[in-house]
Amino acid sequence: MNALKDLRGSAAIAGVATFGCGETPGFNDMELLARSARAAVADAGLEMSDIDGLCTASASAAMWAMPVIEYLGLNPRYIDGTMLGGSSFIAHLLPAMQAIRSGQCSAVLVCYGSAQRSSTLGRREIGQARRHLDPQPYEHPYEPMFPVSAYALAASRHMHEFGTTREQLADVAVAARAWARLNPEAFMRDPLTREDVLASRMVSDPLSVRDCCLVTDGGGAYVLVSAERAKTLPKKPVYVLGNATAVWNRQISSMPDLTVTAASQSGREAFAMAGLAPKDMDVVALYDAFTINTILFLEDLGFCPKGEGGRFVADGAIAPGGKLAVNTNGGGLSCTHPGMYGIFALIEAVRQLRGDCGERQVRGAKTAIAHGNGGMLSSQATAILGTGDAL
Repeated sequence: MNALKDLRGSAAIAGVATFGCGETPGFNDMELLARSARAAVADAGLEMSDIDGLCTASASAAMWAMPVIEYLGLNPRYIDGTMLGGSSFIAHLLPAMQAIRSGQCSAVLVCYGSAQRSSTLGRREIGQARRHLDPQPYEHPYEPMFPVSAYALAASRHMHEFGTTREQLADVAVAARAWARLNPEAFMRDPLTREDVLASRMVSDPLSVRDCCLVTDGGGAYVLVSAERAKTLPKKPVYVLGNATAVWNRQISSMPDLTVTAASQSGREAFAMAGLAPKDMDVVALYDAFTINTILFLEDLGFCPKGEGGRFVADGAIAPGGKLAVNTNGGGLSCTHPGMYGIFALIEAVRQLRGDCGERQVRGAKTAIAHGNGGMLSSQATAILGTGDAL
C-alpha cells in the first residue's frame, strides 16, 4: 500500500468530454467513441498526436482496442483493453498512472462509445452475441431476464434482510431525476415522483421500469497525464488520489452475500491510498444501473452502515439540497446509460471538481468519489479524485 500511496496525486485528468448521449441515430459505436475522444483531447489542450497511451473496452468486441487505435490513427506505447464491464474505465486509472510514472507513456486516452439505443441490431441479437462471448452455464439455461433479474434478487434480499422498502428504492430514482432536471445533457428531464415510480410497469419484482437505467447512445472520454504536465495545460487539473478494483464473482448466483458487493474492498483500498474517508467526499458519483445499486454502494463504500442504505436515501436526502450530493448529472437512471456507464460517472466527478456544472454545481467541491460496477454486481472499481486543495 505504501507504493500505491506514492502514486497518490501523481497523475491528473486534464480533459473530459461526452458526445451523443441520449439518442443519436446515424452513429455507430466507433463514431461516438471517436467524437468524444477527439473532444476530450482538445479539452485537455492537446493534439491526437500527443496521445501515446490508450485504454478502452466494449461489450460487443473482444479485441476492441485494435480497431480503436486504427480508427483514431494512434501509435500508443501503452495499451489496456481490459474488459470488466461498466467499471472498466475507472479500473483503467491505476495501471495508466503506473505507465505514466514509469515513463512508458505521457498522455493516456480512456474512451468508450455505444450506439445501444439506435443500433440497427435488435436487442435479441445483441443479447445473443453477448451470451456467446460471455457464457454463464449456471444461469443462462433458465433464460433469466438479465441483467435486471440479477439486481432484483439483490433488491429482494436487501428488503427481506433489512426492511428496505419500494418507497426507498423509488426515492433513489426521484433524486436522480431531480438532478437530471438541472442538467441540460440529461436524456430524461420530466418531473418524477415517488408515486410515479411505484405506479410504473413492473419489470422484475421488486424493480419497476423506473428503477431501471436508461438505454441510450453515447460516447465518453478522458485524458490522463502526469501531475506536472497537467499544471501546464489549460484546464484545472483533477488529481487521482486513490483507485482500486475488486472482483469477487461473475455470476449473481456465486455472490457469497447478495447484500454485500466487492465495492466494500475497492472502496476501502481506494480511500486508504487517498488517505481520506467517506466523510471527506463532497461529490458522490455511483454506477446506478438500478436503484438498488445506489443503496448497496453507499453502504459498501462506507457512507452509511450495512442495512441503513434505504433509510439513508429516503425523502430527498441524496437529491439537490439533501445531505449528500449523489449522481449530480442524473446518473444512469435519468442522464445516460449507453451499455456501460462507469466513464460517465468519472466525467461528472471531474466536471464537478472543475466547477463546470452550472445549475447543478456543488459549491466548493474539492473531493469526489466515482464508483463503477460491471456485470451483475461482479466487478467494482473506485476512484477518489481531488482538486489541488485536496493534495
